[in-house]
Amino acid sequence: MATIDAQEIRESIGRFRVLIIGRANAGKTTILQKVCNTTNEPEIYDAEGNKVQTDAAVVTATIKRGNNDITNEMVFKSNPGFLFHDSCGFEAGSEEEFEDMKKFISQRVHATKLEERIHAIWYCIPMDESCRTFQRSEEKFFFECDTGHVPVIAVFTKFEALRPVAYGEIKKEIQGVSGEERSKRIAQRVEELFTKTGVCDRLCDPENRTRPKFHVRLENMNKPNTNCDTLLERTTFALDNDELRLCLVSTQQSNLDLCIKCAVATIVDRAHQQSGLRRVDHEVYQYYIAKWFPHLKC
Repeated sequence: MATIDAQEIRESIGRFRVLIIGRANAGKTTILQKVCNTTNEPEIYDAEGNKVQTDAAVVTATIKRGNNDITNEMVFKSNPGFLFHDSCGFEAGSEEEFEDMKKFISQRVHATKLEERIHAIWYCIPMDESCRTFQRSEEKFFFECDTGHVPVIAVFTKFEALRPVAYGEIKKEIQGVSGEERSKRIAQRVEELFTKTGVCDRLCDPENRTRPKFHVRLENMNKPNTNCDTLLERTTFALDNDELRLCLVSTQQSNLDLCIKCAVATIVDRAHQQSGLRRVDHEVYQYYIAKWFPHLKC
């Protein structure tokens, strides 16, 4: 069986390409910064590779307003192995904007060359307005868009916003209880509030043309000690292409646990495939583990 090497994969695929979708102020820029381990703004290039914006303040304002071109490519200097496209979520957009997004997704999903395809889609749904989690924009995307084999991850951002709501509803009930019990009850009410939104049921509706493979909850992303490790892990295991999975794992530089999990999964899968057939040389196992750690030199 032919083997794949992380460096060769990155050279052949180029960059791991993600489309991030969500309404303005959904926290998309913060997520991308966390993924790329930076607080700086991205550099933006048009479809021909020309740099289109250099003023950080203007870049931030443009992204927050949602006035960005989905065909533009965003790259962070801290990790140029990722390439991002941003869609404003068209919550206040026209039918023409939605059709433009559908066309872009279709072209990128069905591109002949792997390096030109979208490799994953992150759909961000903010929870700071829990009564408005599933709006017309979400409905149109999941009911009408064809994402092919590209995995969609539903990302519930600003999840911490449910906690004060939960506390407000039960504060009389938890007076006098221990801190541990108080935290437990608030967490339970948060789950009840989240379930009450019905967003997961609507995302997984059998009639949807597109359904997320996984969902991720992100909270307190504005704090320095938080990360997007769970998002990276879910995305990795949502991919059904070993080359893309290796490309993503070798591109991200913050989640060592993910490298280990992928290495173990690879070995276990191969052990099951070869069980009872022949004994595999230890050096082979070492190779398959080591390839998930491209930043370590032996």
